[in-house]
Amino acid sequence: MRLETRVLAGLIAFAALATSATAGDYYAGKSIDLLIGAPPGGGYDIYARALARHYGRHIPGQPTIVAQNMPGAGSARAAGFISTMAPKDGTAIAAIMPGAVMGPLLEERAEALFDPAKVLYLGTANSGTRICVARKDSKVKTFDDARAQKAAFGGVSSNDSTREYGYMLKKTAGAQYDVVSGYSGTAEIALAMERGEIDGACGWDWSSFKSQRPDWIRDNKVNLLLQVGLEPNAELTRMGVPAVFKYVTNEDDRKVVELVIAQQVFQRSYIAPPGLAAEQLEALRAAFDATMRDKDFLADAETMRIDIAPLSGAKVQELVQKLYAAPKDMVARARQAITP
Repeated sequence: MRLETRVLAGLIAFAALATSATAGDYYAGKSIDLLIGAPPGGGYDIYARALARHYGRHIPGQPTIVAQNMPGAGSARAAGFISTMAPKDGTAIAAIMPGAVMGPLLEERAEALFDPAKVLYLGTANSGTRICVARKDSKVKTFDDARAQKAAFGGVSSNDSTREYGYMLKKTAGAQYDVVSGYSGTAEIALAMERGEIDGACGWDWSSFKSQRPDWIRDNKVNLLLQVGLEPNAELTRMGVPAVFKYVTNEDDRKVVELVIAQQVFQRSYIAPPGLAAEQLEALRAAFDATMRDKDFLADAETMRIDIAPLSGAKVQELVQKLYAAPKDMVARARQAITP
């Protein structure tokens, strides 16, 4: 190895060690608040608490991760708190929904609680597929049934996929159900389905569904109507669940659906505040990536039936920037598709 190359390699290694040591000194004896922008018991809560159990080990100094729920506005409340009120010192982060990231782009009247293009992304734990599902005893047995007759499908609020995908599929795929909004999350939607209040829901994350209601699949209590993703999910395809683009045949509608569901690439995102020092951001991002590879975390995820398909914080940041640079006419059509 040439002398110059050895010297450069040594300097890089020294810099990495110095950064780690400095970050370790900084975080030693501290705790990090992880705000979960969803109610307890839902998929986002399950994922975030799984992360919290392992994340701290990979951050230099091994701070304690304190998970706490801050639901509201489809997780935009937690994102807004992180952006404006939380300390900008790396001791507060949040787990947010992709709808909160896309809301300011796709909802013309969305309350600007934070700027998705300015928060700092630590990574995402999963690139997901979403589904439409109905009770087994519902008159809706297939998505063709959902296109042919009235039914009641549950939804949460703006920024939540159960509401926005519900309307999107009505406007682009011909669904005839009524979207009944106002549920606090998918856990409450599941209870409403069990009580017979609603027939089903669209926009439910497949991984969350498997974790929340494994008995529904095991005991054949539901009809899986549709899978929604940029690419078909192999598991759902084997189960005979049709893909969304079977029913979205108009080219303009297809582009709208592609723009809306691009958010699924960063399905389980974690953010830090704008203005966070580069040193802390680097430490938190590296620790997130290490956690996604951690065998104990992966074993925990397997036990909880949650899928892990991570994307680095830098790549999520880049993708969000590209989405916010989408053509205005396409954004306008997408806005129309996800609103009542």
